[in-house]
Amino acid sequence: MYIKRNIDSDLLDWSMSQSRKPLLIRGARQVGKSTAVRHLAENFEFFIEINFDEQPQYANIFIQNISIDEIIEQISLITNTKIIEGKTLLFLDEIQACVPAISALRYFYERKPNLHVIAAGSLLEFVLSELPSFGVGRVRSMFMYPLTFTEFLIALDENELVKKIQAANANKPLHDLVHNKLKTYLKKYLIIGGMPEAVHTYVSNGNLLDVQRVLDDLIISIQADFTKYKKRIPSERVKLVFDSLVHQVGMKYRYSENHSSLTAAQIKQVIDLLEMAGLVHPVTHSSSNGIPLGAEANLKKRKYLVFDTGIFQRILGLDAAAVIIEDDFKVVNKGNIAELFVGLELLKLKSCFEKTSLYYWHREEKNSHAEVDYVIQKQNKIIPIEVKAGTKGTMQSMFLFLEEKKYEQGVRFSLENFSQYNKVWVYPLYAVSNFLEYDLQ
Repeated sequence: MYIKRNIDSDLLDWSMSQSRKPLLIRGARQVGKSTAVRHLAENFEFFIEINFDEQPQYANIFIQNISIDEIIEQISLITNTKIIEGKTLLFLDEIQACVPAISALRYFYERKPNLHVIAAGSLLEFVLSELPSFGVGRVRSMFMYPLTFTEFLIALDENELVKKIQAANANKPLHDLVHNKLKTYLKKYLIIGGMPEAVHTYVSNGNLLDVQRVLDDLIISIQADFTKYKKRIPSERVKLVFDSLVHQVGMKYRYSENHSSLTAAQIKQVIDLLEMAGLVHPVTHSSSNGIPLGAEANLKKRKYLVFDTGIFQRILGLDAAAVIIEDDFKVVNKGNIAELFVGLELLKLKSCFEKTSLYYWHREEKNSHAEVDYVIQKQNKIIPIEVKAGTKGTMQSMFLFLEEKKYEQGVRFSLENFSQYNKVWVYPLYAVSNFLEYDLQ
């Protein structure tokens, strides 16, 4: 069973474009890159998939000093598959294992612009960091993440629920029965996460215990990859820093929380690697006085998001049964999982062709501590976002931010139904997609 992804339509549009460039799909391991490409291949007469990890012999073709025409000829002969422009999709998977193939992508664009070529790789960023100009202007990047909550609902064949979310707003909130059903699904999603294998397992048999075993296997696979990051950095050091990031989600990252034997420089080096691997995403402090937000970013003040809520909760050791059964959402929010969920949705729901940056605002003064979880740009406006795990709570930091910066509107994500309080628009946690899709009033 194929789980439909938002990226499917972007891949199809790319395949039909007249000004197409070779496509490089970037993202963490096992987020569904290869599966999405195989699904796209159903629209082609011929499909060739080369996995440089599993079929290292293909690297010899690209190592030779031969033309693109000769490369295509050899691939066609070895795979016994026709390579015809407009009819064949050539997929170069785990391309980070063959650097010459990465360099060759630009020549496919220059010499065979009508041939559909897609490349992908799990630890690709490590290689690209050493090839800063490998295909500027000649290769297009596409960024892929685990499933969004909306994709999760669609996988469960809850298309009508998706439509109801899309149609709802502060003036037209959801019926309580629908709202409660979506809260239940949200709890399950937080436990399962968006990794395709975990979602597929749940869709297939509805067994959360099986899902937990899948997540355990994924965590083992992720940790096994630590040895591939940089040989000069011990894998135990990477694991140590990764675990510290997991336990500090939603908080300004403190280097002092790591093992005392590690220096700040060593920790920073590991964090950079984890970012490149797509396992963590930074949320950077911004003074937020104007657009662009990055112009006033303070790289010394950062929070970090782990790339998937399912992986996160499993490492943290949350009680999955308690999360599903308890009505008190405080149980769900152990480790700031609600804030993590919203941040990840903000990343996933942006254009797949952009590398999105996240920001937050924090003021730390004597007798005046305030923090806004996220600050984003929307329709040339700066919008502060507050995340609450429950249905109650003051918004002092939000109103302080709006007053101090002279901004008009704020957004709060919580377990409340769609509503509005003065300048603050309230969206349910499960409706981040709704907020991003529609214009603010």
